[in-house]
Amino acid sequence: MAKYILVMDQGTTGSRGIVYNEQGKSIAIDYEEYEQFFPQSGWWEQNGMTVWDVTLRTARNAIRKAGLEGKDITAIGITNQRETTTLWDKNTGIPVHNSIVWGCRRTTDIVNRLRSEGCADIFNERTGLVLDPTYSGTKIRWVLENVPAAMEKASNGDLLFGTIDTWLLWNLTKGKVHATDYSNAARTLVFNPYTLEWDDVLLDLLDLPHTLFPKVQNSVGTFGVTDPEWFGAEIPITGIAGDQSAALFGQVCFEEGTAKNTYGTSAVPLMFTGDKAPRTKTGLMTVAWGIDGDVKYSMGASILIAGQVVQWLRDKMNIVENAADTEAMAASLDDNGGLFFVPAFTGLGAPHYNMDARGMIIGVTAATTKEQMARAALESMAYQTRDLLEDMAANSGVELKELKVDGGASQNDWLMQFQADILNCNVIRPKDIETTALGACYLAGLGCGIWKSQEELKGLWEADRVFTPQMDAETREALYSQWLKAVEKSKDWLS
Repeated sequence: MAKYILVMDQGTTGSRGIVYNEQGKSIAIDYEEYEQFFPQSGWWEQNGMTVWDVTLRTARNAIRKAGLEGKDITAIGITNQRETTTLWDKNTGIPVHNSIVWGCRRTTDIVNRLRSEGCADIFNERTGLVLDPTYSGTKIRWVLENVPAAMEKASNGDLLFGTIDTWLLWNLTKGKVHATDYSNAARTLVFNPYTLEWDDVLLDLLDLPHTLFPKVQNSVGTFGVTDPEWFGAEIPITGIAGDQSAALFGQVCFEEGTAKNTYGTSAVPLMFTGDKAPRTKTGLMTVAWGIDGDVKYSMGASILIAGQVVQWLRDKMNIVENAADTEAMAASLDDNGGLFFVPAFTGLGAPHYNMDARGMIIGVTAATTKEQMARAALESMAYQTRDLLEDMAANSGVELKELKVDGGASQNDWLMQFQADILNCNVIRPKDIETTALGACYLAGLGCGIWKSQEELKGLWEADRVFTPQMDAETREALYSQWLKAVEKSKDWLS
């Protein structure tokens, strides 16, 4: 009898339902976006009930498109936007507030207060993260302080917290299961990835009761079964991971030094460090996944502006008509003409951490062309990727071996070749670039026994193209040196 895995791929802007066969190939997909809310400058919310409804609907539609029924699905895997925070009444199942999205900055005052009290190093040492509004902990604190009755419900043990995976799991099981996996828990700012427990010291600093928090377990294993109402059958949920960990798993980065980069509006490089969990001031360490009690680690961070720089050239500057045009424009040139583009539109994130930086195009002459502008924009993605991967290697002691790529811009052959050149390592593009969902499929498949080992998964993964370095060392280092010089000039522009 054929076996199928349903993946719920819950992203920031929408949800996908995808059905995979036992060869790890997708056979049906459904996608739907949902509304985003921005009630104040820097605030970002989603309606938790809508997220659940859309995720359920796309899952059902994918099963229907595959010509299957719920009883035909062997297992479910879930992957989700990390850090986004939902709190709900456990008796009614209704959120007490909209979900606060990972990119929301409303808790800046709480973060600044904690920093002024000398807490930044405590959070860093106990979580591996920097004290920042991105993570769930300060978002929970904000809800308790600002939503009527939230504090009372929490005190009475009637309030539950979850990242989106937990929220979906709770609904899928009709409130029977309140749980998460290590990769999601590690992004909350109150989970200790070294002890693998909710950290009492950090919970006390934020004054958060233990009763809010879900059980934390391996990324592979039975989390529960769906209520028959949703799919007409009880389906085991056997794999969960946050989106970036799932993408790393979907790229079968199982050896130290293997890395992935997802090129989207932003970009998110992650490098697998295995058993190494280095404490760094830059906050790059996190949990990759846990399988059979064996927790593995990775290092990663976001490049704030990646593909968005090409969108800016298209939509604001009218330099390109279509994003895809940049490939031919860049390839038409022998070099970049000395032009460098630092896309610090909202400041510089890791590893520079300079939010007063602003975007800069430097090296402009009367001979500068739009083709050079397009090339400089593409090059900026590759340089920023090297910035982060070098920082990861330096902090972990793990040398980069190869980079696997996914996301829209990974289809740009010129960019991928330049990425290989500037990193001086192979860049490998898979045939299936939906690696986040594929990772959730692999995790769930291990959890339900379709596949027996990670080694078996390596045999399923297929490369589309390998880009090997072609640039000589002198040219490579001269270009990168100029990039770093440009970055330094962009820093502290607002201060």
